[in-house]
Amino acid sequence: MRSLTLRAGPHALAILRERGLRADDVDIIPGASGGAKWLGIAGLDRYLFGTFLQPTRPLHVIGSSIGSWRMACLAQRDPLAALARGHEAYIRHQVYSRHPGPSEVTAVLSRCLDHLLGPTGAQEIVQHPTVRVHIITAEARGPAASDQRFVLATAMAFAAAANLVSRRTLALQLRRTLFHACGNDSPFLHLRDLPTVHRPLTAHNVRAALLASGSIPLLLEGVRIPDTPGVHWDGGVTDYHLDLDYGEGDGLVLFPHFFDQIVPGWFDKSLPWRRAGARNFSRTLLIAPSADFIARLPGGKIPDRRDFYTLSDRERFARWDRVNHLSNVLGEELHELIETGRLADHVRPW
Repeated sequence: MRSLTLRAGPHALAILRERGLRADDVDIIPGASGGAKWLGIAGLDRYLFGTFLQPTRPLHVIGSSIGSWRMACLAQRDPLAALARGHEAYIRHQVYSRHPGPSEVTAVLSRCLDHLLGPTGAQEIVQHPTVRVHIITAEARGPAASDQRFVLATAMAFAAAANLVSRRTLALQLRRTLFHACGNDSPFLHLRDLPTVHRPLTAHNVRAALLASGSIPLLLEGVRIPDTPGVHWDGGVTDYHLDLDYGEGDGLVLFPHFFDQIVPGWFDKSLPWRRAGARNFSRTLLIAPSADFIARLPGGKIPDRRDFYTLSDRERFARWDRVNHLSNVLGEELHELIETGRLADHVRPW
């Protein structure tokens, strides 16, 4: 039973059939939103970030919510140590009262982020010689910027209802913001599917941008980012699984993901007809856990936010630790496919 599912667009498949998967061919790595789901692919991240990827030329990485935290690990001097800190904090440091409010959840996750970054992580991210980090947030507009729960809830309900008609209506409440230090060299300057603004990423604002990228409306507090106007929310609201135009290029978009399908925005999760097609993924190789692997996990699923409500802290710690360990097989299988040259044989065309 295979533990991985592999999908590739036509350009990516041609590259893989010609010369296999090589680190030097990777141009972009996306990191999707998903909260605790990152623990389900922790072993895949460890292999990719610690062994496979040794970039000697610019590598552009982009993430929303927990995806931005994963990319922040890759852009630190020791990605494996950063991942270990991040996993430890996410599993062990999330302890809440019976009915936590946004201020408590924000405080707990702020401490988790600080643990992931360590004392020098922010500086390392913006000064990394090859990894170029892009952090997605959703800048609130109008009522969506309110700190009054009823007003904010009404704004989000309106956004969800309008999204049923078109994703473009999100622009009435939210504006996609990309924080990066690439200037005109960013491969995402052309994005036009939603209003998009680019902001400089600095050692002064990277922590706030990362916190904002995972600040779910109504669950956490909105974040004001230094030297940036407005209140910022979870980047997954606009870009849940990063159904983006990755542009043209000769290299690959390498997409380690929790699932073998892409949900464009947060409000699309319950809309089965709102799944990404192949249009944006011509040069993408998506790597995800297989259904067989997921069935072998405790509870038969990848960790998610529901675990906070259905498991005690002790049960959750044990289950998430177990998933973190079991996920090592994902990296091991990918390594075996690369080394034997058989990876292309197991890829499904997108």
